[in-house]
Amino acid sequence: MEHKKKVAFYTLGCKLNFSETSTIARNFQHEGFERVDFEEVADIYVINTCSVTENADKQFKQIVKKALKNNDKAFVAAVGCYAQLKPEELAAVDGVDLVLGATEKFKITDYLNDLTKNDLGEVHSCEIEEANFYVGSYSIGDRTRAFLKVQDGCDYKCTYCTIPLARGISRSDELQNVLKNAKEISQQGIKEIVLTGVNIGDYGKGEFGNKKHEHTFLELVQALDELEGIERLRISSIEPNLLKNETIDFVSKSRTFVPHFHIPLQSGSNDILKKMKRRYLRELYVDRVNKIREVMPDACIGVDVIVGFPGETEEHFLETYHFLNELNISYLHVFTYSERDNTEAAEMEGIVPGNVRSKRSKMLRGLSVKKRRAFYESQIGTTRTVLFEAENKEGYIHGFTENYVKVKTPWNPELVNTLHKIKLTRIDEDGSVRMEFVRDIISV
Repeated sequence: MEHKKKVAFYTLGCKLNFSETSTIARNFQHEGFERVDFEEVADIYVINTCSVTENADKQFKQIVKKALKNNDKAFVAAVGCYAQLKPEELAAVDGVDLVLGATEKFKITDYLNDLTKNDLGEVHSCEIEEANFYVGSYSIGDRTRAFLKVQDGCDYKCTYCTIPLARGISRSDELQNVLKNAKEISQQGIKEIVLTGVNIGDYGKGEFGNKKHEHTFLELVQALDELEGIERLRISSIEPNLLKNETIDFVSKSRTFVPHFHIPLQSGSNDILKKMKRRYLRELYVDRVNKIREVMPDACIGVDVIVGFPGETEEHFLETYHFLNELNISYLHVFTYSERDNTEAAEMEGIVPGNVRSKRSKMLRGLSVKKRRAFYESQIGTTRTVLFEAENKEGYIHGFTENYVKVKTPWNPELVNTLHKIKLTRIDEDGSVRMEFVRDIISV
């Protein structure tokens, strides 16, 4: 009897990629493959690539090497964003057998009929215009939360970004299908669902394969809030110009949506925002933050920011630094600008030297540490609900409050994937927050 073929996965990049890897892995399992760890010997290694970070390119080669070290006869497939943008480059990497672009990655098992090593990777990269169908997917990252994809692609033309090239036009899952997926997730005992997409606030566009808007992001949020069995819903990254007051108001009164927003800013300088072709100016961003704070004073607000964009002078950077320093936000995700082929920004004047980019990145990362600390301090003494995760880390169990404060308490396996009312007591040396359980006193 022949043994089950083994498949292993490695994911680079965003949450959406992780969710799609899960879907692809389930397809393999349906086809009778056994999923193993990437460190183990497998017959097939699938690498889900990313085109956003410079290092993703270099990392890719290292990951291929790692796979072939485990099994030099293995079949190596590259899928995802970088595979869509630069298929020939990936196919030319030693050991790569198959490169699949945006439309093909979900049909990978169809391409695997022939598992012999190819001399040069075979390319099935579609014209991106064909990437207009929608594959709904969700991933169960651990037993506590799942990432549910509701939208894919983007119609924005930000000058630094290759995502529209890599993922195609903005399109949405049908509302009924999102609700069906959310129900499936909740039936597996998962307590938290994170909504993801490439431009999630654009939800509703292309729901039926055309540009017609049947539903809006607000309607999606309202419909999900009514589902039985889901304890928590979290919105991942959403563009400031698409995060409407009605949505913020709804979340503030919602049964399941938690007070946590992640809103890309990219620059605190209007000059740079215009060069990036972002669809708002800094004044709108301040409005969004103020609106959230007005109705949810304890909300967690995360910010994406890019340093070292072409033409970013020291003055522009300091404008961003001071803007963020004065803004009532909770943490930053800092990206160092890197040139991308076929983007407008790659042709722009005013290249910022690498060492200057690093210095700016370091400054903002330092600011982020301070912001997160100040946010955590503001929460000490408050009563929150925590969802505990599954891992025993050096004798402690960790979890997140609804407003994304990371807490820890001594390990107890019975707490895994349960929600508890707690009081935040103090910040620990490692930056997480210590807590005590709130016992409701029952009168005799």
